[in-house]
Amino acid sequence: MDFRDLNYFATVAELGHLGRAAEKLCRTQSALSKCIKRLEEELGTQLFSRSGRNIVLTPAGAVLLERAKVLQRGVEESKRQIQDFARGVRGHVRLGVSSTMAELLLPAVTAEFMRTAPAVTLSLTLGMNDHLRNLLHAGHIDLMLGPLTDDDPLFTAYPLIDDEVVIVAGPEHPIFQQPATIAKLEGQRWVLAPNPVATRRWLNGLLEQHGLPPAHVQIETSSILLVPQLISRNHLLSVLSRRNLGPGRPGHPLREVPIAGAVMQRTFGVLYREETLLTPPVLCLLNILRSGASVT
Repeated sequence: MDFRDLNYFATVAELGHLGRAAEKLCRTQSALSKCIKRLEEELGTQLFSRSGRNIVLTPAGAVLLERAKVLQRGVEESKRQIQDFARGVRGHVRLGVSSTMAELLLPAVTAEFMRTAPAVTLSLTLGMNDHLRNLLHAGHIDLMLGPLTDDDPLFTAYPLIDDEVVIVAGPEHPIFQQPATIAKLEGQRWVLAPNPVATRRWLNGLLEQHGLPPAHVQIETSSILLVPQLISRNHLLSVLSRRNLGPGRPGHPLREVPIAGAVMQRTFGVLYREETLLTPPVLCLLNILRSGASVT
């Protein structure tokens, strides 16, 4: 199978139109038609069907497109790897980091990384867990620091830190005026992450388990650590890592609401794609993380 034919096929598939694909690739429509015909003859199946003036992928074509994207990423990664190996520990690392991991590990990790590999540049993407996983799967980042889950068949995961998530509020919140219970959470207003995020799903599962309605979300944000003062001053509740509570921590002045059984256990770690050949700078950063020297 010719790799150039695969590239042309992928462009036609993404644009859904031979004419637009020919214009983008600076090729004739006839040349692209011959390319697709070669692939169809080699694979023994039809890759496109007509839909008005456009063309759409058949089920077989959709499978080929997915594999073509994997091959394209592999070629680009191979170029980077060969260049990096030729230069030694030089190059660039793309790191995705969840907000909690950014606070806990990033200062120590980056200091050690710059000391060990000063010629390597680093780009950081901060975001929620689901967004970072999508970026990692698509090959837009090399490593991800965030919470681990049980559904990571495409990723290799290395655990780094155990963590506990608890319910928090400002010190003047009325919930502290008497012993807190699960029942006292009904009717409260919350600052929470979006629905797909594990901490929000855990909280709603906890409420449902005790016969309570889902949390009333007053404010939805992708970073709870940016709004502790807002939470405190407006008598709102939220969920946060215990590691972020206390004087000098990013969650200050928030306090844990001590409710028996209202603790989410989780593990943070580093993830990378199973099929990826790691470059020297990525391996250098991965070894720093695995050494445990940066874990506090």
